[in-house]
Amino acid sequence: MSLAIVYSRAQTGIDAPLVSVEVHLSNGLPGLSIVGLPETEVKESKDRVRAAIINSQFDFPARRITINLAPADLPKEGGRFDLAIALGILAASEQIPANDLNNYEFIGELALSGKLREIRGVLPAAIQSSRAKRGLFVAHENADEAALVSDACIFSATHLLNVCAHLTKQTVQQPYIRSLPTASTIKKQSDDLSDISAQHHAKRAIEIAAAGGHSLLMIGPPGSGKTMLASRLPGILPPMTETEALQTAAIQSISPHGFNHLHWKQRPFRAPHHTASGVALVGGGSQPRPGEISLAHNGVVFLDELPEFERRVLEVLREPIESGKIVISRAARQAEFPAKFQLIAAMNPCPCGYHGHSNGRCRCTPDQILRYRNKISGPLLDRIDMHIDVPALPIKDLNKINQTQEESSQQVQQRVLLM
Repeated sequence: MSLAIVYSRAQTGIDAPLVSVEVHLSNGLPGLSIVGLPETEVKESKDRVRAAIINSQFDFPARRITINLAPADLPKEGGRFDLAIALGILAASEQIPANDLNNYEFIGELALSGKLREIRGVLPAAIQSSRAKRGLFVAHENADEAALVSDACIFSATHLLNVCAHLTKQTVQQPYIRSLPTASTIKKQSDDLSDISAQHHAKRAIEIAAAGGHSLLMIGPPGSGKTMLASRLPGILPPMTETEALQTAAIQSISPHGFNHLHWKQRPFRAPHHTASGVALVGGGSQPRPGEISLAHNGVVFLDELPEFERRVLEVLREPIESGKIVISRAARQAEFPAKFQLIAAMNPCPCGYHGHSNGRCRCTPDQILRYRNKISGPLLDRIDMHIDVPALPIKDLNKINQTQEESSQQVQQRVLLM
């Protein structure tokens, strides 16, 4: 048999379209060519695959090898096709049987020794392979993440030889057992609402925001607790459903930092610096990547020092706040990312920050205050449901308040669930 077809998955946004790796061996001068719109990383796989096959004690065919990644109009990037290409060459040269290849999909980068390395964005591939009713072979480091899909059939491998042994029935592997993080292993939210003394009206405001999914703007001087209040919001939000958790994890899986399965079902909290660009917030690039608002899908985006953000940067938030998604269009590619987030913003009342403070340090003129607040456009303010003042509390009053017991995030969350 000189033709073999192996299935893999590409990455386009948070989608993982099917890619058929077609390998054909023909007579002629020995060589290997890859067609099907491969990027540089995919073209370089020919050298990785050759070394991996030889170092795994297989014979590399001394024939003309043509590899087609179909569909041909879909850009292919990364080293995720290495394993599928290697298996296709071995099957086409009849070194392994090709009978069961239709039942599996293969994703993984190969080291020169034949060892399997983890890749980014395995969770969307696991979701799609589950819908296609095929098993998915991934590197051992990716197995915990891929197994988060409850009905997926995941196989974990550390080396090319492990996959070949399974296909030749020499050592049949069992599907990877799904081991969801337990209460003892999940990284807990370290910030609790009981850490904040007083500010009861502000606590009540974030409780209402959590119950109704409202956006919130807090205005107050430095040290009044705005950032602390915002960071406690994820801890009182309703627990995530399985669908929400999968959507959030899939977006984080394709990000440069990947997804940590110990954060399973934890609502994300993103707090970009005010020097962030519009692309950093909503996503972009020649190969579209998710931005902060997509990485905070089903969670919270906190914008501290709101007037310090460039006005044109803030304006890009207007559409996704309403639609819950962002469409990134480039000349060659287009990608859509979900962006259903809760916006929490904080700002000072004036340029110096002490307008209305009891210490009387503010010397800002009314014109200065007006210009400062006008940095935020009316349409954006209209999209923020709640505006509250968070005044600073005198230290002598805080010393008295600290003697009282404050409600914990868990207690407040129980009330949120009943609203």
